[in-house]
Amino acid sequence: MRITLLTNPASGHGSASRATERAIAQFHRRGVDVVAIAGADADHARRLAEGALERGMDALVVVGGDGIVALALQVLAQTDVPLGIIPAGTGNDHARQFGLPTHDPEAAADVVVDGHADTVDLGHIRGADGTQRWFGTVMAAGFDSLVTDRTNRMRWPHGRMRYNVAMVAELSKLRLLPFRLTFDGGDEVVTDLTLAAFGNTRSYGGGMLICPDADPTDGMLDATMVTSASRTRLIRLFPTVFKGTHTALDEVRTARGSVITVDSPGINAYADGEFVCPLPVEVSAVPGALRILTP
Repeated sequence: MRITLLTNPASGHGSASRATERAIAQFHRRGVDVVAIAGADADHARRLAEGALERGMDALVVVGGDGIVALALQVLAQTDVPLGIIPAGTGNDHARQFGLPTHDPEAAADVVVDGHADTVDLGHIRGADGTQRWFGTVMAAGFDSLVTDRTNRMRWPHGRMRYNVAMVAELSKLRLLPFRLTFDGGDEVVTDLTLAAFGNTRSYGGGMLICPDADPTDGMLDATMVTSASRTRLIRLFPTVFKGTHTALDEVRTARGSVITVDSPGINAYADGEFVCPLPVEVSAVPGALRILTP
């Protein structure tokens, strides 16, 4: 077996580098030929992965969090080369969806060697600005993307606290946002929302089950739409998202579709936790677009 191992050294506050060392040692014990690569930045990493794909390999294995997985999807989507994951990030929502061990690089390496390649759907985003992007978990727009926008503009504090400060700031400005949506070419839905999330899988943000019934093998995206201009009610909603029980609340509506158009002025779309492009976008489920190594 010959694999390419792509690492994001910054993932998990540096834990990815240690996970890489442990995974490589386990691969060598299992007799696997490993070519290790690490890009200086996202563009460089993608070029390295594309070069590895051209040279041929049995799998592309990434070490890190959902960001490095998202990069790999751009290379592997609609190819026959499977994706392996050694989870070493802070969120690890892809790994969580597919039952991968999240704190044991050796066990995750064994999944690459002993597991099987499942064929699953991917989400695809086509932006009005020409952007084309694959994603594995959830595309989000609205309050949570405004928080991420603010977080990315801030230089202090560092780490998770910066996101928390940004969330408090956005809560102070909480408002309903005008959305226009269509599902599978149907009539346009005009509505005011706090946020909208479109899931190929169930969770984002490190285990928040925003689309609790999403299934990455059904050729559909699950949409979760939250309508609340009350800061108190929105804060109370957050704990229920980790249990997936928020969909029973009056402020939450759900829908499904294979092709969904989404627009809200001044709002950006994020997918797999990464900035994609400004709305409007067409987001769709592409059946069988990825092979992924699972237990």
